[in-house]
Amino acid sequence: MRDHRRSWEVFRLNTLQTACDTLAAVSACWVEVLKAQGSVPRGAGTWMLVSADALVGTIGGGHLEFQAMDQARALLATADAPALEQRYALGPSLGQCCGGVVWLRFTPLARGDQAALRALAEGSRARLAPPMQVALFGAGHVGHALVRLLATLPCRLMWVDSRDAVFAPQWLAAPDVVCEHSAPVEAAVADLAPHSQVLIMSFSHAEDLEVVAACLKRQRQRGDLDFIGLIGSATKWAVFRRRLEQRGFSAQELDQVTCPIGLPGITGKEPEVIAVSVTAQLLQRAEAEKRPPQAGAGS
Repeated sequence: MRDHRRSWEVFRLNTLQTACDTLAAVSACWVEVLKAQGSVPRGAGTWMLVSADALVGTIGGGHLEFQAMDQARALLATADAPALEQRYALGPSLGQCCGGVVWLRFTPLARGDQAALRALAEGSRARLAPPMQVALFGAGHVGHALVRLLATLPCRLMWVDSRDAVFAPQWLAAPDVVCEHSAPVEAAVADLAPHSQVLIMSFSHAEDLEVVAACLKRQRQRGDLDFIGLIGSATKWAVFRRRLEQRGFSAQELDQVTCPIGLPGITGKEPEVIAVSVTAQLLQRAEAEKRPPQAGAGS
């Protein structure tokens, strides 16, 4: 029996909630990057909320952010000021040498108008670059450390465990974290989003083996998982590899599994260290996928 717990309608994490709390007390101005060209601190969809004496979020810091804060506060000081769009070239005149251009939208918000704030936030989400799709099997110490880190990033996470009541309430209410109790645990592999990066670290080696096998079967059928990573040592993978060969998986199929996971050279065993290393590996892979192929590559 599989128990799906989904909370897509609740906005993610603390930044937006902090913005809502700020707007409950004072009027504020929503500042969002509408469009960006060239080298810029942050891309389209990035936002901050500016009040007379507070700031929530960031559009990248530096002189751009200082000027945007001044503009936002000038609008707040003007009665019934309309929304404003403004272009900023990130050159010497702005005290920044990025060389790009950003277009900012300034939207004054009345105290208590959280509904308008949420609508603006939803629009900004649509302009953000597509988030990573991560599927995490295992809610142990490393799993929890990973979720705490991944939840701060542009990431949609499917978090799966065969044990019930292992997900803290805060994650059951997080919009970009789907917590799923699945027994057997490998049954959840069929429902993973296409292009998921899969991390396997359950409490049981037997469960890990079944999840790896399910991922390889899905690859054989659909070939739509971008990464299959298994926590453990080279010795663990050697044992798994022999058992999976006995099940009929080819060497080419088994080469799709990465074990150990994490960036080379980071050897700490603390859950937080492993989480940082693995997250960096996922980000590195995601960045590589974005880059266009070099001219002449493969010729």
